[in-house]
Amino acid sequence: MKNYVVIGGSSGIGEAVALNLDSSGHHVRATYCQNPVLKDHTNIHYQYLNVLEDISLVDLPEKIHGLVYCPGSINLKPFHRIKPSDFENDFKLQVSGAVKVIQYLLPRLKKAESSSIILFSTVAVNQGFNFHSQVSSSKGAVEGLVKALSAEFSPTIRVNCIAPSLTDTPLAAKLLSSEEKREANSKRHPLKRIGTPQDIAQAAIFLLGDTSSWITGQIIHVDGGMSSIKL
Repeated sequence: MKNYVVIGGSSGIGEAVALNLDSSGHHVRATYCQNPVLKDHTNIHYQYLNVLEDISLVDLPEKIHGLVYCPGSINLKPFHRIKPSDFENDFKLQVSGAVKVIQYLLPRLKKAESSSIILFSTVAVNQGFNFHSQVSSSKGAVEGLVKALSAEFSPTIRVNCIAPSLTDTPLAAKLLSSEEKREANSKRHPLKRIGTPQDIAQAAIFLLGDTSSWITGQIIHVDGGMSSIKL
């Protein structure tokens, strides 16, 4: 039984990760911000946290075996319509927020002697899609952060990144708001379907566990084949 922190654990991929850890009997500290928590689970303790403000988490265990940082945004616009402040806001949420949380929890991650950090990117960093300059910029920085920290924290803390394609979460609701949109997005993937939170959560659970103990500094693409197969 281990201790995990899931930042953004009340919705989408973060919720799926927290529930999987809970079902395995682990202790989970999960945070929420905009998405309310409707009910507690056996081993999940929820706390409010806005990563754009001061980082403060209470009643944390002395040792933390894994951190999953999930907050993100999907803002798709033509480049000429994006303000510099839009880029900055995405960076604050997805990069600076992760930095603050990692620095805050680092002493407890070190005490676990063998721990794991997981951040999230997007297939768009690897591929390059129209109207993705805003999200790809901040997520590209996330991938660079993962590479650097995996070197600096080894061998006691592993750091990896999951890069999904479009996943059926509340964050992506506008992109999947009709059957036509869902069908079109499904067809873009070699596996002919949209990803689910559980698809991504299973990859995260693997990277958190001991079975991935020789994996660090990796960008793991869980994207229905989007990044490696051309149709």
